[in-house]
Amino acid sequence: MTHDFDDQYWQRHWHQVRGGQPRWLLSPNPYVVDAAGGRTPGRAMDAGCGEGTEAIWLAQQGWEVTAVDIASTVLRRAAARATEHGVPDVRWVGADLTVWKPDDLFELVTSHYAHPSGSQLAFYERLARWVAPGGTLLIVGHPHHHGAGQPRGHQPPAEASVTAADITAHLDGTVWAVDTAAEIARAMTGRTGQQVLLNDVVVRATRR
Repeated sequence: MTHDFDDQYWQRHWHQVRGGQPRWLLSPNPYVVDAAGGRTPGRAMDAGCGEGTEAIWLAQQGWEVTAVDIASTVLRRAAARATEHGVPDVRWVGADLTVWKPDDLFELVTSHYAHPSGSQLAFYERLARWVAPGGTLLIVGHPHHHGAGQPRGHQPPAEASVTAADITAHLDGTVWAVDTAAEIARAMTGRTGQQVLLNDVVVRATRR
């Protein structure tokens, strides 16, 4: 089945998340912790921010965060979570990232499992243009095969899957220094305490 990852798709997706509660505990993706940890905070974009976990964590570390998602449903939820955690100053933007563009460049542009209505790789190329010189691009996506431990019904379709090689092939080596390009398995704790095995494609690169 082919999916069109448009506004209606994501509104349905977030409406179906049980009880309107976050699917995962409020714990940031370890890759963004590693990418931002120990760095002097600057401007950061969370592209396809979903429930806002990474955006909230970055703001707590002192980053000036712009968090963008196409689904107004989840943006309201993310903003409410930010307020609950005493982080009122994240800039939440409702927009289609395949046509919207920011006014500034960012020291960190990160995207976690975001799927556009068009080409996945073209979407990543678009995000890469928004990284300032010396800044970091961090992409976390779904590999072409999926671990048996993933929750049934939440495995991504083929058109949303990539390889690290796919992504790095679209990063000009004269512009980018690739720091990480790997497929990594990790365990994650769900909101009810269950352990879930995730398989991630992780690409982290620095703009020269």
